[in-house]
Amino acid sequence: MNMNSSAYLIEGPVPASLTGAEIAGQQQKTAAGAVAVFLGQVRNDAIDGKTVSGIEYSAYDAMIDPVVTEIHEELFHDFSDLIFVKILHSNGLVKCGEVSLLVVVSSGHRKQAFAALEQCVERIKANLPVWKKELFTDGTSRWIS
Repeated sequence: MNMNSSAYLIEGPVPASLTGAEIAGQQQKTAAGAVAVFLGQVRNDAIDGKTVSGIEYSAYDAMIDPVVTEIHEELFHDFSDLIFVKILHSNGLVKCGEVSLLVVVSSGHRKQAFAALEQCVERIKANLPVWKKELFTDGTSRWIS
């Protein structure tokens, strides 16, 4: 696991050990009554008769950092009960079955944790400048818009 200078990008897939450590770290936030976790996993979709074997992500700290900062600020503004938000996205190759996105949210109560998690993931999908190239089992690839 090679963390970039950004706190938000990780080279390759997000390892289960890091996910476990993030969840375990929530126990220190004793004001939290709820921890919600999202794991985005690469699927082996069938597209035009080809099967996806993985996705190669391209992202840059200088472009990611301000967007994630804005997402954090919006979430803490929109959810008064929010205590913690962690966003970690893969850069580089992630094979099918591996995790490319980890989002951990904690709040005082579950309804805000669930709502904040969903809003966070939707904002990441809509705004995070990450380029994706699907790799197929036949050796071909295509960029995803």
